[in-house]
Amino acid sequence: MKAMIACLLLLLNINILPPPDNVVKRFAVPAGYHRIMASPGSFGAWLQALPLKPAGTSTKTYKGDIARTDIYTAAVIDMSVGNQDLQQCADAVMRLRGEYLYQQKKYSDISFNFTSGFKCDYEHYAKGYRYKNDHWVLKAKPDYSYQTFLNYMNLVFSYAGTISLQKELKAVSNSNDLKPGDVFIHGGSPGHCFIVLDVAENAVHQKQFLLAQSFMPAQNIQVLQYGSPWFTMDQHSGILYGELISKNYLKRF
Repeated sequence: MKAMIACLLLLLNINILPPPDNVVKRFAVPAGYHRIMASPGSFGAWLQALPLKPAGTSTKTYKGDIARTDIYTAAVIDMSVGNQDLQQCADAVMRLRGEYLYQQKKYSDISFNFTSGFKCDYEHYAKGYRYKNDHWVLKAKPDYSYQTFLNYMNLVFSYAGTISLQKELKAVSNSNDLKPGDVFIHGGSPGHCFIVLDVAENAVHQKQFLLAQSFMPAQNIQVLQYGSPWFTMDQHSGILYGELISKNYLKRF
C-alpha cells in the first residue's frame, strides 16, 4: 500500500513540474518592442523553445572548467558539449541545426560540407558509411540512433568550420528581415559566428535580438549579454568578436 502511495505521489509530482525554461519565458522584450514569434515547426520556433539550464548556471568548457566567456553569460542552453575540444563556434551552430533536423526526422536534410569541400551527409553515416580521404567507405550496419547522430556531428566538427559554413549559408539581402536562426558569421582561422535565437521589433520596425555562441576551447552554448541580453544591428560592443553583429555578416540556412 505504501509503495502504491509513493508511486502516486511521484506521478503527481511529475505532472506539476513546470515546463522547461526557454528564451521566450526568461527574457522579457525591451520596452516598446514585441516579440516576433517564428512559424510553428520552423528552425526559429525550435530555437525559441530550446530548454535552458537553471538561471545563474555558469558556462563551462568541455573539461568542466568555467569558460573565459562566462562573464558574457545571460543563460546556458541545456545541451551536451561532449568531452573533446570539438564543439566550438561554427560547430555549435551546426549542432543546433543538426539537432533540429534530427528531431524533425528530416534525415536527408542533415548535411554539412567539410573545409575540403567534401559533402558529409548524415544518411551516408547512418547507413554505415565512414569517412576516409574525402570518400565514403561502408564499414558498419545501419544505425539511426541518437548516439550515431552525435558521432556524426563529431565527425563534422573535426573537418568543418567557419570557412565551410559561411560558404554553405545564404546571404540575407535585407537585414530588416532578421529571423531566429539567422547567423552572423565571418569565416577564417579561427573566424567566428553567432546564431540569432529570438527577435523583437518596435513600431518603426527596429529590431533587437538574442544571440548564442560557443567558443574556444569547446564550451556550453551560451546566450550572450553585454549589459543587456538584447543586441542591435551594428552594435560594436566590447563583446568577443562584437564587430560581427552587422548586416555585412548576416547569413541564413
